[in-house]
Order: sequence, then structure tokens, then C-alpha cells
Amino acid sequence: MAPNSASRQSRSEVPEVVINRLPQYVRILNRLLDDGTQVVSSQQLGEKLQVTPAQIRKDLSYFGRFGKQGRGYSVRDLLDRLRQILGINSPWNVAVVGVGRLGRAILSYPGFNPDGFRLVAAFDLSSKVVGETVGGLVVQNMDELDQVVGREKISIAIVAVPVEYTQNVVDQLVACGVRAILNYAPITPQVREGIRIRNIDPVLSLQSMTYYINDE
Repeated sequence: MAPNSASRQSRSEVPEVVINRLPQYVRILNRLLDDGTQVVSSQQLGEKLQVTPAQIRKDLSYFGRFGKQGRGYSVRDLLDRLRQILGINSPWNVAVVGVGRLGRAILSYPGFNPDGFRLVAAFDLSSKVVGETVGGLVVQNMDELDQVVGREKISIAIVAVPVEYTQNVVDQLVACGVRAILNYAPITPQVREGIRIRNIDPVLSLQSMTYYINDE
């Protein structure tokens, strides 16, 4: 088998749309494994992802050779390889900043750990929230951010603070060494090159969907 990194092309040359599909492959392969499926074809994967078998093969080709022609893919082997490519074969420590309604829901969600992410710290600006235990974590003051990020080796943060605090919080996280940020505030924070940030805005997603159902 080919090396488990993107040996055919550098990481920067792999289209982002392909990277975004890989976690979907992992989720489907996990379900197939739970169902006892040992081998899967590109046709079967394509049907589940609603893409063509040719697209499946093209996506995987960025990372080397997988499976054997006419025999399909070993579910276990493909799953292991994709988890290595995504870097989720070992868990990442994650901090949550902002423990309002959304932050509490995130901290209480049980699905992070099985998928390679461990929520290890929670922070808030409000003295009314600091000291509470939410999702098994004691909410800490932002003054402790630098110390905790270093001690817990936190590389990823989820930001769920009001929009007026978002940029400042993101700046603090980057200064502490956090390299990837999932932002739920309806703003696009500015970050330096090398920091990965993904913005999630449900309202924008809803507005893009109404285009397709608007009859006027």
C-alpha cells in the first residue's frame, strides 16, 4: 500500500471539497463496520454519499492507492487509512470558549469523543458562569486560558461567544498556540496565515436553502 499521507500531492494541492468529504467517508465506513460489512465498492459508497463512483475513486487517488480493482475496499483498512490522513487516529484536546446556551449544548454533546475529539476545558468571561460545572468540566476564567492551553496541549477551540467578543477571543486563542478554531458567531474573524478557522452560521445556511424553495 502507498504511504498513509498525501504522498501523491502536497496537502495544499488537495481541493478543500475533497477534504470536506473525507469525514463523511469515515462516518459511513464506521456504520458499515458496525453492521459487519467487510468489503465495500465505490458504487456502494457513492450511493450513500450521493456522488458518482468515479468521484469516490478520484477523491481517494489524492492520497495513494486503495483497494483492488474488481474487489472493492476493505472497510477496516480504508477506515484506518482515512483516520490517519485526517489525523483522528488519536484524540485531539479541545477547549470551548463561551458557556451560554450554545456552549452548554456543545459541552453536553456526547459525540465528540468517539470521533477523535476530547473536550478538556471550558472558559467564559462572566463571573456568574465561572466555577460552574457543565458537561463534567469546571468553567474557568479567560485569565487562565494561556496556562490551561499549554498544560492540556489544546490545539483546537470552539468559540461560542457573542459577536462583539469574538475577534478578541480568537486573538487570545491564537496567541496561546491554538491552531484551529470552530467559530459559531455570525462574524468572520481575522487570523494570521497558518491558523485554520471554520465559521458556522445557521442563518446563512438557511438563507441559501430558501433560494431553492422560493417560488417567486
